Amino acid sequence: MTERDIIGIFGKMNSGKSSLMNLLTQQETSIVDPTPGTTADTKITLTEIHGLGPVKLMDTAGFDELDELGDKKRKKSVAALKECDLVLLVIDPATFDYEADRFIIEEARKLDKQVIVVYNIFRNSDKNRIEKVEVLLTKIRVYHRIVLSAIDINYRQRLLEAILENYIPKNVAVELLPFVEKGEFYILNIPMDEETPPGRYLRPQAMAEEYITRKWAFPVSYRMNLTKAREGDPSEVERWNTFINSFTKKPKAIITDSQAMDIIKDWAPDDMALTTFSIMMINYMSRGRLNEFVCGIKALNSLKPGDHVLIAEACNHSRIREDIGTVQIPNLLKKHYPKVIVDYTFGREFVDDLDMKKYKLVIHCGGCMISGQRMAARLRDLNATGIPITNYGIFLAYVHGEKILERVIAPWVIGED
Repeated sequence: MTERDIIGIFGKMNSGKSSLMNLLTQQETSIVDPTPGTTADTKITLTEIHGLGPVKLMDTAGFDELDELGDKKRKKSVAALKECDLVLLVIDPATFDYEADRFIIEEARKLDKQVIVVYNIFRNSDKNRIEKVEVLLTKIRVYHRIVLSAIDINYRQRLLEAILENYIPKNVAVELLPFVEKGEFYILNIPMDEETPPGRYLRPQAMAEEYITRKWAFPVSYRMNLTKAREGDPSEVERWNTFINSFTKKPKAIITDSQAMDIIKDWAPDDMALTTFSIMMINYMSRGRLNEFVCGIKALNSLKPGDHVLIAEACNHSRIREDIGTVQIPNLLKKHYPKVIVDYTFGREFVDDLDMKKYKLVIHCGGCMISGQRMAARLRDLNATGIPITNYGIFLAYVHGEKILERVIAPWVIGED
């Protein structure tokens, strides 16, 4: 069975949804008629979009039909919204009631759907009302918007380009550790502490071990005693050196817990690659957008007293003593950037986009406990508001110097000059 990306077309009655469907398919796939409620059920067609691949298109009934039949249609449209990967929200800016559009946006945000807003212009003067629409629907500003006439075939290419440039396909394959080579050894530095759950590895550690093994390579776990290491205990240094020198074949890389960066940056042999679980996860969960997080760290250079920094952690684990998100990173921020104000957000919740404007930087965990769709939604919101984002692992490397950051990012620069 062919795996297809699903693109759903949503909006009010007579906004031009069926015309947009026909524009994409280049044929009369859907019935177009000025009679309200013409689309009585979700119309599905299978097609191919060059550059994206096989897709399923869904033309849905209007959300604003208020009678009993309209309620049934709306339920079918909501079901389609849950199923689709990309929402094309069609808006006729000449109308005056946008509650149905607001509902679609809210549902799409709850479900972490990617959205492209299509302003369908029936008369050229209708363009003048777009600004008014965006005042009334403030959350629409975080999405890419395109202005077109759905009945004009000349706009088809522009619409296709908007989809290709702004939609992240669900079938994008991202390797967890793309630098792993068959037959090589890889050290997993796992300094278990009071927060480590008994009986299992944390998800990033388990994923790394499984991935390396599946690639016919050899993961080797090491438990570093961070307390002893930071105290300069000779026995901990000796234990590490004994471990490193025990290999008859030198390991290719060390993947470490980010909080051990202050130690491992000096203990890792220069001829071994070095990176962190957090960097591994944020690259994987963001579908390969690691460079955005690397670029985001530059915002630290312009922080001033009174600026707000948001620490975003995607899980709600029990936080005790030296927690990385609530203790270690805030302490480093206070040390290197005095009087910066640190805020927090935990779990699946994220700060509303209207409250994001006060932040100069977001420092995000690896994101291992949220979906790729939710991570994409967070990046979409931040990109729309222009707020830079970086990652725990990147931050904890950067505070020890740009050379350290370059080292932990180097394994991910594959096939580049």
